[in-house]
Amino acid sequence: MTSTPLIELRSASFGYADRKVVDGVTLSQGPGEVIALLGPNGSGKSTLVKGLLGLSDHLGGDVKLFGTALAKFRDKPRIGYVPQRHSLSTSVRVTVREIVETGRLPLRPWWRPSGAADAAVVDKALDAVGLRDREREDVAALSGGQQRRVLIARALAAQPDVLVMDEPTAGVDVANQRILADVLARLAERGTSMLIVTHELAALSDVVTRIVCMNAGHVDFDGSPTAYAAGHRRHELGDGHHHSPSADEREPGLAAIVTDALPSREVRRG
Repeated sequence: MTSTPLIELRSASFGYADRKVVDGVTLSQGPGEVIALLGPNGSGKSTLVKGLLGLSDHLGGDVKLFGTALAKFRDKPRIGYVPQRHSLSTSVRVTVREIVETGRLPLRPWWRPSGAADAAVVDKALDAVGLRDREREDVAALSGGQQRRVLIARALAAQPDVLVMDEPTAGVDVANQRILADVLARLAERGTSMLIVTHELAALSDVVTRIVCMNAGHVDFDGSPTAYAAGHRRHELGDGHHHSPSADEREPGLAAIVTDALPSREVRRG
């Protein structure tokens, strides 16, 4: 196992235009770690994650992904992103499998159709989230928790080295939170590295290996779940608070999920 961090930030700042939302953050994530990123609304959690994805501006400090400076990093499929979304749009008729298949698009040249190897990876991703038996159903007919699992499978279809998830349990009932937690626990057992933005730590308490708390754009705690429970009381375990995204944080509809993948024709190099 490589000693190079998957994600490494040193005094990093992110924001929009010239407005810093995250300032001076130092953080690293190693292989196999499952990090919960906590903090109140407006603390900078989503801006930090979007900075890693190139969706917010890098305004200072050093940022490396898999040992490569952010500005030079091109192997984007290595980071699987699961956006926050209460439901998938009903404006486009599309099946569960078709959504998951879009996760393969950045890994092949535009002129090559999907093949048996792609289909096998999609099958595996659907199996990982427990939706293989629903693959031919219209995604709009699924529950919110099932739709969230579709988005996780879509990210897994790119065979990423780290999964970055923004509020995977938000807006999901308790029963589906447990199912999602079971899915993430199975991924963790397989060694999947995850960075999870969440307000609902109780649902993921058996999954996370490390907790990072943000406040006002800065990290104010970074340690084990045991240390967090023992001494860091600013954030309560399982406070049940659902994050309502700001205008900057809202995600596009399903049409954007499908079409955003189409222009990206970078072939992953390995």
